[in-house]
Amino acid sequence: MNTNISRRNFVKAGAVAGMGLGLAACGGNSGSSDGSSSDTIKIGLMGPYTGDVAQYGLACRYGAELYVKQVNSNGGINGKQIELDTQDEKGDATEAVNVYNKLVEDGVVGIIGDVTSTPTIAVAQASVKDNMPCVTPSATAADVISYGKNYFRACITDPYQGKLMADFAADQGYKTVGVIYNQGGDYEQGVADAFIEEAGKKGVTVSDSEGYPSGATDFNSQLTNIIATNPDAIFSPNYYQDDGKIVTQARKLGYTGVFMGADGWSNIVGGDEEYASAEDLEGCYYDCSFVSENEDEKVQDFIKAYKDEYNDTPSNFCALGYDAAMILLNAIETVEKDGKATYGSDDYKQAIVDAVASGTANGVTGDISYSGTGDPVKSTLIITFKGGAQEVFKTVEGK
Repeated sequence: MNTNISRRNFVKAGAVAGMGLGLAACGGNSGSSDGSSSDTIKIGLMGPYTGDVAQYGLACRYGAELYVKQVNSNGGINGKQIELDTQDEKGDATEAVNVYNKLVEDGVVGIIGDVTSTPTIAVAQASVKDNMPCVTPSATAADVISYGKNYFRACITDPYQGKLMADFAADQGYKTVGVIYNQGGDYEQGVADAFIEEAGKKGVTVSDSEGYPSGATDFNSQLTNIIATNPDAIFSPNYYQDDGKIVTQARKLGYTGVFMGADGWSNIVGGDEEYASAEDLEGCYYDCSFVSENEDEKVQDFIKAYKDEYNDTPSNFCALGYDAAMILLNAIETVEKDGKATYGSDDYKQAIVDAVASGTANGVTGDISYSGTGDPVKSTLIITFKGGAQEVFKTVEGK
């Protein structure tokens, strides 16, 4: 997944978080190792806030911090303020485990994070021994939730997206579809594999599947091979920087048909750069959990609050960070109101895990619940491009 938080606003928004949410409203970036005082509840917030994938971590962080600020402004939970212990893992799996261990030492009772899949898997493996309640906003790899019952995610998975878009292709009446994907990316490969498998089950023929190496900028060879099969549509489940070039190059080669994608398309328009023209994207489709064009009232309320806080429009990642915080804090509220478990104890953490598993969050990316695993049951949006703008084409309800 990706975020369209403006690059020029990263530094500005980070300063706001540090001066406002990170230090004042949320009680500071770190705390003593003896855990929470009697009037605070300490939770961890971790992600890549510097390094190559900082844009994703920062977007999730800003959304999570906004939700925590709102909770604290409304009196906190059971009269207690939420104290965020915020740690940067720099996009590195080893550093992520070090950060996790520090959060445990600091006495957090739950963690929002990690963000990208590889570090999150490392944290998930480490967290099992502590039964630490964790909610990742955005790690989509299937393995994330496979190590213990304590790990949950707010986002949909790579395999789910591939299946969803193959079903959508069948529903649209496409008989043949070409596939182009980054063969060096776990996300892209995972979505593409699931699409191809489900397409076969739905009677959709994959006319040609073409991989390309990470870092490629010229896709003409792969596209020429795909276009030669005369497909009804082309599935391009990559990140927006690649997808924009792919769509543009395909149009120059004469392909006028439909492109489909996954949530990596989320920044293809609307950010500081347009990665493909409105004309080239007209009538294309992709799936994601959130777009600012969604007219749902709770979505628009979130967008207003986010703009008021950061002077920027939130993206899919920002919304998922907000919802991950909501999921964890809703569960803590349930445990606090129940009052049977001693704060910070093993029973307290287990109660949080149980409350997440049995609860529902009315998130800005949809109503989120769980049914036996850490994968959410939630709705997903199919987005299309019309008249130079994005709009919600349909909502697919979770199962």
